[in-house]
Amino acid sequence: MDTRQNLLRVAVAALTLSAAGFAGWKQSEGDGPTSVRADGVQVHHPYIPTRGDVPTIGHGSTRYEDGTPVRLSDAPITRQRAEQLARNLNRAEEARFKASLPGVLLYPGEFDLYVDFVGQYGIGNWLKPRSPRTWLLVGDYVRACHALLEWRFQAGRDCKLPQNWGPQGCRGVWTRQQKRHSDCMGMQT
Repeated sequence: MDTRQNLLRVAVAALTLSAAGFAGWKQSEGDGPTSVRADGVQVHHPYIPTRGDVPTIGHGSTRYEDGTPVRLSDAPITRQRAEQLARNLNRAEEARFKASLPGVLLYPGEFDLYVDFVGQYGIGNWLKPRSPRTWLLVGDYVRACHALLEWRFQAGRDCKLPQNWGPQGCRGVWTRQQKRHSDCMGMQT
C-alpha cells in the first residue's frame, strides 16, 4: 500500500476504515483452522491463536456482536459469517476509536493503521497512557509511531525475544508491530 498518497490529514471524525485497511486486517489475523463441510462449504473453527490468548474464530474475532465471548465449543462459522463478524466488530471499534481522538487529524492510512491496532489490542489498551493515542492527542505523530513498538507483549511474554517465537509463540505480535511502525513512519513527512 502506498502510504504517501494522502497529502492532507483529515479530522478523525470524517474517516472510515478503507477496504485496503480491512483487507490488511483479515490478512494479519488469518483464518484460523478451517474445514470443508459435507456440502462443500468451508467453515472456520474456534481456536486459541497463541498460548495465553483467548478463543478466537474467523478473522481474529474474540466475541460476537452481542458481546458474547467466543468459546472453543462454539459451532464453526462460514467464510461469509467470518467476514461479516469481523466487519461488524471493526465498525464498533472504529466508533469508539473516533470518540477517543477529539480534534485529531490523521491521514487515511494512519487511521487504518491505528484502527488495526485497536482491533488487535482493544480499546481499553488504546486508552491507556503511553499508547500511540497519548501522542496523537498532542500532535506528535512520530512519537505515536514509535509508541507502537512498546506494544509487543502477549500473555506476559516479550514477543520481540526469539525464545518466544516457537510453536504457540508470539512472533507474529512483534512482526505485526514492526510492520505497523514501518508503515507509520513511512507516512511521516
